[in-house]
Amino acid sequence: MLNIVKYPNKILRKKVKKVSNIASEEIQNLIAEMKKAMLVTDGIGLAANQISKDLSVLIVNMKEGPRAFINPIIYWKSFKKCLGEEGCLSFPGIFGIVRRPEKARLFYRDEQGKLKHLASEGLIARVLQHEIDHLNGILYIDKIIEYTTGESKIKNLIKEAKDDER
Repeated sequence: MLNIVKYPNKILRKKVKKVSNIASEEIQNLIAEMKKAMLVTDGIGLAANQISKDLSVLIVNMKEGPRAFINPIIYWKSFKKCLGEEGCLSFPGIFGIVRRPEKARLFYRDEQGKLKHLASEGLIARVLQHEIDHLNGILYIDKIIEYTTGESKIKNLIKEAKDDER
């Protein structure tokens, strides 16, 4: 089972590399392991840098089950924003209200390397934006308007973090 990286690990602040060979055994095994890890930890999304992999891969638990998004790029976000509570496997016990666009459209590659398009809204749009932020080294704690749980815990973690890890 893969270990989930916890903040303030530096890889969470790193912009990851694009995947070039999706069909490789390494990438296919990574996708399978990430799906298992996300389900076992009861997550709804997981980015590769959350398991110490410097690669543009994320998994989201959709209605039909876990789906891999490789090299995802959001090309459009709605102007209408909504507030929602977010948490993260890399920040256990820390939750807060985040304002995000209600809808997002993206391009990505699937597990077979096919270019795909997805128009998302609601919870799936929120999860995709959260996970794509991870791939770009952006964390939900950067966007929290108000903490709902764990505010003192995150303040202590931020104090422990070095300046370049904040």
